[in-house]
Amino acid sequence: MAKQLNAEQKTISQILGNRDAKFLIPDYQRPYSWEREQCETLWDDILSFAFPLDHAFNDDNDRYFLGTILTFENSSYENEVIDGQQRLITFLLMLRAFYAAFEGIDCENKENILRSIGECIWNTDKFRNLDKTSLKLKSEVASDEDIAEFKKILETGESTPKNPSNYSVNYQLFKNWIAAFKNDNPNDFSYLPMRILDNCILLPIEADNQNTALRIFTTLNDRGMPLSDADIFKAQFYKFFSRDGRQSKEKFIKRWKELEALCNKNFHPRKGTPVDDLFRRYMYYAKTRRAVERNERISDTFSDQRDFYAENNYELLHDKDVYEDLETLAQFWDDVASRNKERFSLQVLKRLYVLSYSPYSLWSYVVSLYFMSWRELDEEDFCQFLDKMTALILMNALLDSGKQNIRRLFVLEFKNIYNGDSVKFEQYRQKESLVRSRLGEMKFSNTKPITRTMLAWWTFQNPAQNLPPLESKLQLEHIYAKSRHADFKQLENPDALELLGNKVLLEEKINKKVSNNPFADKKILYLGDDKKTGTFNLELRILAETYDDFTEDDIIARNEELFDAFINYLREQNLLV
Repeated sequence: MAKQLNAEQKTISQILGNRDAKFLIPDYQRPYSWEREQCETLWDDILSFAFPLDHAFNDDNDRYFLGTILTFENSSYENEVIDGQQRLITFLLMLRAFYAAFEGIDCENKENILRSIGECIWNTDKFRNLDKTSLKLKSEVASDEDIAEFKKILETGESTPKNPSNYSVNYQLFKNWIAAFKNDNPNDFSYLPMRILDNCILLPIEADNQNTALRIFTTLNDRGMPLSDADIFKAQFYKFFSRDGRQSKEKFIKRWKELEALCNKNFHPRKGTPVDDLFRRYMYYAKTRRAVERNERISDTFSDQRDFYAENNYELLHDKDVYEDLETLAQFWDDVASRNKERFSLQVLKRLYVLSYSPYSLWSYVVSLYFMSWRELDEEDFCQFLDKMTALILMNALLDSGKQNIRRLFVLEFKNIYNGDSVKFEQYRQKESLVRSRLGEMKFSNTKPITRTMLAWWTFQNPAQNLPPLESKLQLEHIYAKSRHADFKQLENPDALELLGNKVLLEEKINKKVSNNPFADKKILYLGDDKKTGTFNLELRILAETYDDFTEDDIIARNEELFDAFINYLREQNLLV
């Protein structure tokens, strides 16, 4: 069995001073972000440790733990840093400031101190001579525009005047603090860098590969946002586009920022970043395409997307067509979110709006597969597909057959979707009696996602119903107010209050004003007047225009009407036997 990880406490001198030490901050990491507060805390802690007030410092026993460094050895035999890059960079800036300070003074053991510090910053030749152009740590962070300043500081000991980067600012801070310490404590000055090198310890965790290291990091990290899948994928694309030179690099960075902006605007996943969600949507298409090309079966258990894209050394992410596909897919969803009427008919937008209330995020991945397979969408075919998918999702949620089951049902149709063949879901047809029974048994509470989904579907069963304004937030409204039952007119069956027949989607601003009112007052706000706009919900407007009151009998009648319409809808989609 291959080793999974190795961890043993080591001093800074043992970690950085090792002649074979080669650290790499990979391109998918985020730029150096430590500022004065973090550096000042570190400096104060080190001074308190190195010169304690309550006892004499013990060189053999006193230790100060600084945290972990998580790495793995890459194919170039470099220790690729997954966690701890901020700490490593900060220590190198501090050590470089110490080196510059000792270069300019005469003191006992000066050469030994300079060598001890220097061997932690630079590599040496076979005669142990320091090579100040060969750094122990290099950074390839794709989005770090100031990395040249870091390299300049370590090589020359000089920072660019008025450079605002964290590298330059923090280096100057350490130079100032070191100078102040030397001035105030000249007799102790030589001890400080040696106690940092020999008595401050880190816990380097060495994983056997990148995936192991990333999983350990995700498990252990509690100091901030862990690396996302998109960080890893971005780095692979950056490497690929960088092959064509600086202009290609700059163009890619610009394109990535635009892609990221689209995702942040339109995707709101429960887990991972918005860009992660784009890659997941694309994965369903990429995996289906590969299965069709290889004539393979598509597993209904999808691999982790990081593992999927990592196959064959990230081969999929070394393809400009794939990147263009991602941009195309992101733009598709932006046009959906903005209701681009030049691209989509109102009938398509209505169906996509209903699906946005789906209890399962899977719907967006399946729609992505459908779009990416055909690009130019036929309105009639697309509407039929969306209806079929909506019906299956609603029936699955009603029967509570589980997220994994509906994923399996869709996966069985992936090749048909990709090839443009008829999608029938015949293997999931249910008895009408079972569905009717479940409709009667289901408690459509406000907390159940299916409640909103059913009401969204019902709202748009009227062909004349338009979409709500883009900025509208819809809430669940009890047409017969719950407070009316409690304080005024008791229903014979209190359970009728929570029937779908008594619920509707209503704009938040109107809902806040009408929620506890009797129907006679509600209908005025439903309809609006010259000064206030009424509800977008056409059914509510019709009720307000035709009903003087909304009673228990009306709740029951509307509930039965809704159920009958739903059964007919499933029957039209050929999902009932």
